[in-house]
Amino acid sequence: MPEDIDVVIIGAGQAGLATSHELGRHGIEHVVLESTVPGSSWLGRWDSFTLVGPNHTVRLPGAPYAGADPSGFMSRTEIADHLQAYAGRLGRVREGVPVRALVPRERGGFDLRTDGDTVRSRLVVAATGAYQKPHVPPALAGLSREILCVDVQHYRNPGALPEGAVLVVGSGQSACQIAEELVLSGRDVVMACGRAPWFLRRVGDRDLFEWMLDTQFFEQTVDQLPSPAARHGANPQASGAGGGHDLHYRTLAALGVRLVGHLGDVDGHTARFAPDLPEIIAAGDAGFEFIGRLVVECCTRTGRPVPDIPEPGALDTTAPTEVDLRGFGAVVVAAGFRSRYTEWIDVPGLVDEQGFPVHVDGESTVAPDLHFVGVHFLRRRRSSLLFGVGDDAAATAQRIASRLAPT
Repeated sequence: MPEDIDVVIIGAGQAGLATSHELGRHGIEHVVLESTVPGSSWLGRWDSFTLVGPNHTVRLPGAPYAGADPSGFMSRTEIADHLQAYAGRLGRVREGVPVRALVPRERGGFDLRTDGDTVRSRLVVAATGAYQKPHVPPALAGLSREILCVDVQHYRNPGALPEGAVLVVGSGQSACQIAEELVLSGRDVVMACGRAPWFLRRVGDRDLFEWMLDTQFFEQTVDQLPSPAARHGANPQASGAGGGHDLHYRTLAALGVRLVGHLGDVDGHTARFAPDLPEIIAAGDAGFEFIGRLVVECCTRTGRPVPDIPEPGALDTTAPTEVDLRGFGAVVVAAGFRSRYTEWIDVPGLVDEQGFPVHVDGESTVAPDLHFVGVHFLRRRRSSLLFGVGDDAAATAQRIASRLAPT
């Protein structure tokens, strides 16, 4: 017979564990189903991966960072260890239980089909993470099979790639960090750029994240974006590697990375790029100016001295629009992620045209009692982040508690 459980959380990353903690505070019995082990998505990152935000920004409810290096940057294994210890204290995680399908029942509730038995639940929280499926631009379908194409989930280190130059496709933190690692290893690197803001790692005596947390940057809501598609936009370019340092198109160019415009199409060994590198750099500099204004406004509001913010240096934006990929060993794609909810949740109209859940305060509008946590911009920009997901978890737990309260 199917097992009946009132509340099930799917996923034991930071979103699922934070929600479990908050449900526990309300005294709500529940279980967390995890396909592998808690924090597994972090373990799937490349070997040298570190947090971009300082350790003190890990502010999960019941599990804030309490180590000896609050200004440092945890590695992927350290983050996973932190989450696994968190899960152990919560005591509600069932490891190795992947949910293959979630199907609404006619009279309410859901069937959760796993590799073993079916679980029936009255309410479900989907907390499967913000990084579900790497986005690979369709243009790469024409790439010669002689050249390895690897996405950000499968990239490990420069030595794991075939010999030769590397084309990196992407513009965000991951793309920049991988391009830097590759060029420092001695690889010839071409980077197909996209629009991404950037800023200095430290301004005055403070880290970038400390400044931004004191502003309204992470409080931004979807309706404040230029378009719904902007939810897929890159975060500010920066790195936590080596204790944290500046990392953006100018630092990459100084290291020898060859910058080109957006990837247009690939025909065998020929890659073509849009002639838009000047516009891309200008857009990034506009992001720099925007964050700079936020820093100045923060100082004015709090009475802090306004730090010196140097102007961006010059950058040569001439770039080829065609590159011969003969002699290239690999293409590494770090072009963001997309959701895969519709691959396992059988509910028409579940997501919008961008793949984000259609919801009110985290609850699906087409499947009542199905909640989401850990989604980009679910409530605001910080909704999926280690310092923001706790607030969303608390709000969802309160909503569930109200739903379960006796009438």
